[in-house]
Amino acid sequence: MSRPIRWLPALALPAMLGAGAVIGACTGRLGDVPDPVAHVTADLCATGVHPGGAPIRRMTRFEYNNAVRDLLGDTTRPADAFVAEEEALGFNNQATALGVTQLLAEQYMEASEGIAARAATDWKKHLPCDPVKTGEDACATQFILAFGQKAYRRPLAGAEVTRLQQLYAWGKQQLDFSTGLQLVIQAMLQSPRFLYRVEMGMPDPVKDQADVTALDSWEMAARLSFLIWSSVPDDELFDAAAADKLRDPAAIEAQARRMLDDPRARDAVANFHAQWLGLGRIETLDKDASVYPAYTPALRQLWEKETLSFLDHVVFDDAKGDVKTMLTAPYSMMNADLAAFYGIKGPKGDGFEQVSLDPAQRAGLLTQASLLAVNAKPNQSSPVHRGKFVRERLLCQPLPPPPNNVNIQPPDVDPKATTREKFAQHSSDPYCAGCHKLMDPIGFGFESYDGIGEFRTTDHGFPVDATGALTGTRDSDGPFDGAVELAARLGESAEVRECVATQWFRFGYGHGEEKADSCAMNQLQDAFRASGYSVKELLVALTRTDAFRYRSVVVAGK
Repeated sequence: MSRPIRWLPALALPAMLGAGAVIGACTGRLGDVPDPVAHVTADLCATGVHPGGAPIRRMTRFEYNNAVRDLLGDTTRPADAFVAEEEALGFNNQATALGVTQLLAEQYMEASEGIAARAATDWKKHLPCDPVKTGEDACATQFILAFGQKAYRRPLAGAEVTRLQQLYAWGKQQLDFSTGLQLVIQAMLQSPRFLYRVEMGMPDPVKDQADVTALDSWEMAARLSFLIWSSVPDDELFDAAAADKLRDPAAIEAQARRMLDDPRARDAVANFHAQWLGLGRIETLDKDASVYPAYTPALRQLWEKETLSFLDHVVFDDAKGDVKTMLTAPYSMMNADLAAFYGIKGPKGDGFEQVSLDPAQRAGLLTQASLLAVNAKPNQSSPVHRGKFVRERLLCQPLPPPPNNVNIQPPDVDPKATTREKFAQHSSDPYCAGCHKLMDPIGFGFESYDGIGEFRTTDHGFPVDATGALTGTRDSDGPFDGAVELAARLGESAEVRECVATQWFRFGYGHGEEKADSCAMNQLQDAFRASGYSVKELLVALTRTDAFRYRSVVVAGK
């Protein structure tokens, strides 16, 4: 036939609202701005269940690729061709930003056709039966039941099975058995039941709380798999769900710990780190080679791999695996080419290995070229961007965009002035000073690193002044000299540790923290603190909150 048979169901489920707070004006006293999560007493959180919001979430491109890989062994990464997700709070998996446009719906259709066609090249790998021995129609039904349970993350309802059987039968009648099964796959991969995580909860509410219900075991299996693997559940999770064993907190925790030992967890954590730190911008970096002779486009991939490999080692392999180690570790991960860029002795091959750093020049992720280069201009460093990064990503203090009447272009490169001197206007201009005094004094502490992260002691022939200051924090205010000293200060900060947990809350639950999330946030922060701020234990703690195990429901009449 000239055209493939197509199946395009409506994608009608909306992404529901999640929110994050943005500070409306720069006062220079961010420490006095109320937290978006209202203070709650221990007595309130000790009684009852307080899950907060649970918006419906659509798969991201990363999750889609992982899901079709784990469902059908398809490693072609079809979602790479989808339109990019909108970002909110620095992440691309926030429910409020995950709508479906007509273009994306068409891309889902085209991707499902390609995936189904590739699956058809070897049905033996995917069918739970032999169609010759079992009979084609009976085998197709077995496939619908088995594949449907994996794709929808729950057993199919009778009406769903009937519709898919009818679709299969029509495709078989039009062409053949293979065509019928391909249409089944296409329909399932375009269904909202695959593309969205639809959660209804148990039929009965929690005792004495009509507006709260526990998730059932199937929904819990999906929450675990998407949190830790960014993919669909494996057979062990499905078996536990079928046996209704995932409503017990101990069983949930045991599964989480098992899953963290799987390589898929490392990929999912790397995805969080890349988004949290803004590493995606490395791909489009443009650096002036006349200003930075050491720069080549090939360095961009090495910079990104250094940071992700370093954080992977800290989280999964370092004895402590805590936030402080992320910020102050005396080592990094490099290969021969990257070590040569840094001017240090390192491995001789292409493989990334742990290398020791000069403690006077480097410590932890803040002094890695990836972050330094991303938060800089093509031909100069940028105290503004570097300070803003620390303020927003490490302290969770979002800043508003600049006023419309302010020129946001950086000052021109001036060989007769240092970067600090060029940016002095920010502190004197009343339209700029409010926000810039919260960013620039932090960013000046990075002036020992140029626009591609090379260490320097002079700037246009003048001695570098890398002194800076932190203000508006709960526990880190004061002057510092250089990024290494800044990293040490931040590594001891309870505010920074709480921010890391908050960033994981946003990413793991797909929405910004709100007043209703106060108790869950308290649970998460308490567990993180008790673990010694171990990031791996933080991931386990994400599965133990009320927000993870329960959902709110609408009660008639309220």
